[in-house]
Amino acid sequence: MQELTKAIATDISCRPEGTPITAAAFLHLGNRLAVSRALRALAKGGVILRAAHGVYLAPVVSRFGRHAPHAHLFIQQLAAQSGEAIAPFGAACANALGLTTQVPVKIVYWTSGRTRSYKLGKLTVYLQHVTDWQLVLWDEPPGELVRALAWAGPAEASKVLSQIAEKVPEAAIRELQQHASRFPLWLHDALQQIGQPRMPSSRGEWDVSDLERQRNQPKRKAK
Repeated sequence: MQELTKAIATDISCRPEGTPITAAAFLHLGNRLAVSRALRALAKGGVILRAAHGVYLAPVVSRFGRHAPHAHLFIQQLAAQSGEAIAPFGAACANALGLTTQVPVKIVYWTSGRTRSYKLGKLTVYLQHVTDWQLVLWDEPPGELVRALAWAGPAEASKVLSQIAEKVPEAAIRELQQHASRFPLWLHDALQQIGQPRMPSSRGEWDVSDLERQRNQPKRKAK
């Protein structure tokens, strides 16, 4: 048992800080029951940190001792290891873009995997499963816009998209438009309208529908 525990500890010391650790990674060293016991012993001794049932972490080691990794570092390692798409949820993206002043109380990420949570020291990180379209471009900057629009929802999508268009490069909006077919109809339509010129409506507002009606009216013949 001691030899197995030592071998696992040596292996873990070579892994990046924040790496999720499970028994499956060490089955070449022993059977699952023995490996699970060794991991529990290492966690009890402070060599690794327990994040969830059967999931441990390689801690960050500094001159102040061992401590849990930052949530973002852990999520990066988890996404790389699991192959899931994992990204900050809509409310956090909206706050980062200045669309809302409300700061999320919980640390939440959207994932293509199952819903679950992890303990990082005193913090709890929540992973929430969402539909595929909410994670379009999840690992690229324009993906933040997708999740902010998902947070806005159908009722506010056009308004929020107009605000976003004033804050980000035009290329980012064009990239979203290239993926419009992957989005719900309400978001698809909002993206199609964002680049169209607007005409003043009868109510004194600017409305794309007025322009469309004007285009569809029969042209008068010159006398």
